[in-house]
Amino acid sequence: MPVQRAAITGAPGAGKSTLLAELSRRGVATVSEVARTILKSAGGMALREEDPLTFADAMLSAQLVAWDDTQIEGPVVFDRGFPDIAGFLRVEGLPVSDAITRACNEYRFEGPIFRAPPWRAIYTPDDERIQDWEEAIASDRAVCAAWRGHGYALIDLPMVSAEERASFVLARL
Repeated sequence: MPVQRAAITGAPGAGKSTLLAELSRRGVATVSEVARTILKSAGGMALREEDPLTFADAMLSAQLVAWDDTQIEGPVVFDRGFPDIAGFLRVEGLPVSDAITRACNEYRFEGPIFRAPPWRAIYTPDDERIQDWEEAIASDRAVCAAWRGHGYALIDLPMVSAEERASFVLARL
């Protein structure tokens, strides 16, 4: 069985990381969100705030490494993907580079793309999630448009527990 890369996209704070943790607990290979890793590193938050274009390039580089590291058989579920980087730039009002567009077109996810819709009841900002509720909704719109613009159909996740969401995802992998 070849690798089947799937992704979870959508609004910040909509339960993506919690869902990935549950999928991992059930034995599914997962890839953490590269942006969060960068934001947690020294200077990561400043880079995002002061130079979003370079931050996007850093996300692209990290996403490419994560992609190359998933040469396994079976499903792998990513917390976000290349089109999320394009969506980030659009939210910031910045142009999407040719390199990011090329990555969106050349590195194709074979598996389903799940969308975690904005979910007010569980949304909580944290040290890396700095968007307010309105910005989270705008981010969701932008990343979903980017995925759709690159030819993907999105499957909305139900607003249920992480365990139920994981069962929903597993039934579709």
